[in-house]
Amino acid sequence: MAEVTVREALNIALGEELARDQNVFLIGEEVGHYNGAYKVSQNLMARFGEDRVIDTPIAEAGFAGLAIGAAMAGLRPIVEFMTWNFSLVAIDQIINNAAKMHLMSGGQFNMPIVFRAPQGAGGSLCAQHSSILESFYTYTPGLIVVAPSTPTDMRGLLKTSVRSDNPVIFLEHEKIYAVKGELEHADVPDFMIPFGVAALHAAASEPQLTILCWSLTVHVVKQAAERLAAEGIFADILDLRSLKPVDSEAIIAAAQKTHRLLIVQEATPVASYGAWLSHHIQEIAFDELDAPVKVVSSDDVPMPYTFSLEPQVLPNLERIIAAAKELVA
Repeated sequence: MAEVTVREALNIALGEELARDQNVFLIGEEVGHYNGAYKVSQNLMARFGEDRVIDTPIAEAGFAGLAIGAAMAGLRPIVEFMTWNFSLVAIDQIINNAAKMHLMSGGQFNMPIVFRAPQGAGGSLCAQHSSILESFYTYTPGLIVVAPSTPTDMRGLLKTSVRSDNPVIFLEHEKIYAVKGELEHADVPDFMIPFGVAALHAAASEPQLTILCWSLTVHVVKQAAERLAAEGIFADILDLRSLKPVDSEAIIAAAQKTHRLLIVQEATPVASYGAWLSHHIQEIAFDELDAPVKVVSSDDVPMPYTFSLEPQVLPNLERIIAAAKELVA
């Protein structure tokens, strides 16, 4: 199996889907001539032309609305925002049009559209570029929300998203593009990962807890799990991959196996996805728990610009390890 970066895996998936279906097109700021703000769309304009890879002005509401109209007409747009923070400029288009059009048209219109962008703290990008907005979109009926963490999952879930007839929020992360991993099933052009299926990374020894995470937090949690294992505390890691729909069966199985669940999210705590997930767990698996569900989040403050302060606000290794120890004490 080839080892690639997340950036390369996304580029492979975009290229495969553009080649497979003439109705697929990519639109957004700098996706073409500049090869993407994060170089995810490297060489795609050269391969598929300016009609399929479309550079736009800085006008998120405009090109999001254009793409929604194209989806209603039978095309399959992939909309790239430079960051999910900037999607707030297009929030009316996403929430009031993309998410609701199928229902409000009585099923006359499908909405085969993917909105993708990075979110989260990227290293001194200031508060306006560092938000985690997943709770905003998981809250909205009509949207599918995914947050993969590995090259294989990025490729498989992006291909599933492009082929879906429903609108998909595809969450990447500012810091995840350079993460490397094996690209499994690289020789299978139709390899896809279904929505709502989590990935379990089982501990080498009998686990005392399960840590639930997604996106970049998966990689931070893996480091924490290694340090915990060195101290004799073993943790299964459940990478949700899909936030809506979520894999409730995998969560129940985790509760039945370890009886202690820790959620790690980069979002701030109030009204967050992790807060809802904790509630959901206690609804579906309360009798399996030997301790209350714990949630490790970022501090409830705007992200500081100072590089040295950013890690102190985030759910860092020390916070995760301390929470795990408290849970199994």
